[in-house]
Amino acid sequence: MSSNIYLEDNFAPVAEERTVTELAVTGSIPDHLDGRYLRNGPNPIGEVDPATYNWFMGDGMVHGVRLREGRAEWYRNRWVRSPNALAALGEPRRNGRPHRAGFEVVGANTNIVGHAGRTLALVEGGAASYELTDTLDTVGPCDFDGTLPGGYTAHPQRDPDTGELHAVSYFFGRGNTVRYSVIGVDGRCRRTVDIKVTGSPMMHNFSLTENHVVFYDLPVTFDTRQAVQAVVPPLLRAPAQLVLSAIIGKVRIPDPIAAMAIGSLTANAGLPYRWNPRYPARIGVMPREGGNADVRWFEVEPCYVFHPMNAYDDGQSIVLDIVRHASTFDTDLRGPGDAAPTLDRWTVDLNAGKVREERLDDRPQEFPQVDERLVGRRHRYGYTPELGIEGEPGSALLKHDLRGHKTTRRDFGRGKEAGEFVFEPNALDAAEDDGVLMGFVYDKAESRSDLMILDAANLETVAAVHLPTRVPNGFHGNWIPNAG
Repeated sequence: MSSNIYLEDNFAPVAEERTVTELAVTGSIPDHLDGRYLRNGPNPIGEVDPATYNWFMGDGMVHGVRLREGRAEWYRNRWVRSPNALAALGEPRRNGRPHRAGFEVVGANTNIVGHAGRTLALVEGGAASYELTDTLDTVGPCDFDGTLPGGYTAHPQRDPDTGELHAVSYFFGRGNTVRYSVIGVDGRCRRTVDIKVTGSPMMHNFSLTENHVVFYDLPVTFDTRQAVQAVVPPLLRAPAQLVLSAIIGKVRIPDPIAAMAIGSLTANAGLPYRWNPRYPARIGVMPREGGNADVRWFEVEPCYVFHPMNAYDDGQSIVLDIVRHASTFDTDLRGPGDAAPTLDRWTVDLNAGKVREERLDDRPQEFPQVDERLVGRRHRYGYTPELGIEGEPGSALLKHDLRGHKTTRRDFGRGKEAGEFVFEPNALDAAEDDGVLMGFVYDKAESRSDLMILDAANLETVAAVHLPTRVPNGFHGNWIPNAG
């Protein structure tokens, strides 16, 4: 049997759901932290083939810690109840309300946010996002009260002034378009714009400034051959590939056939996107209230961007701080392990029509975060976990002072693995650096994880919430404050 690092060590799935109350804490949890720290990630339920399994395709599992009045009240982990998860867990399918939230194959496994009183487990690529209860049980697919059909994104950006969620969604069934949307504070979609792109890209993320929306049209695209390779019998692969090609080409085909094609993208199969060296690398800039005709496109060196750190307008330029992968899903089809990602800055000169590319930090790193009160505004600080060999988790967190041109490194120690950390201010009007950072750190020797709460100013430990279990390496989390 072939090995797969995304099924081993702390990438390996946990086998059960747990609820643990009154967790042990070292240090003192700040009293103003009243809410839940939630983190989403892939956690395959059944047997998977190590030869074809891609980290992005596992069943979604959300892990959460409830903090209140200086206590860690509970830890819970729950699978997102997609049809695949329900079948694997032997639970009956629910007769939920009709929805247009996207196809229900891969459980929402990538991000989790709070908006308009809802807790939303997010995924991309045309699959359905799910609403969860405050205690992480699945309510059902979310289509924003029927106002946004066809799937959402794993990476919405919240405008700090209006509270609205901006997003860019992609799906191979849309052919050569992606969709920009704005979800109001009432939880309903108030605006959509379809943007024409070069082909059928995996547009994992985007950037937002006070005046612009920035699209990353980069060379990872839907691969029809790969989509059918792992899940379709050999004799049926050629016709299945033709059907998928027809969908991408926007050829009208009967809905039942389209449903069969989509159904071939089963959970825990190979990712149907890969590096495409023939696809042009470019970024698009659109005024916030503009449309497809208003997008200006700028060429960049071939690469891939999963996660921008932040973006802002600077006179007649737009500054984009990003984590840049020289390539991905090229030689390594199981995860983003082709090349060590670095922290870069792209400056889009709107007058000259060019992009200046520069390196900010060449250490391997990912999952960048800033103070979300500064999304789309000029920022000084950014936070990224350092990566180890071949993109594996590292033991350190990096704090970048982009004005002071220095980086502070907090090493958690030998045998520790640090995930994404998010910033929460100590008060609504606190300075950019006046707050805490929260994230999970795995201890290999003890085979369990802690929720670490750090002082953002110096990266020193404020508190450590000790979990009796481990949280597998996953993707994205957020602090969701108590609305009451």
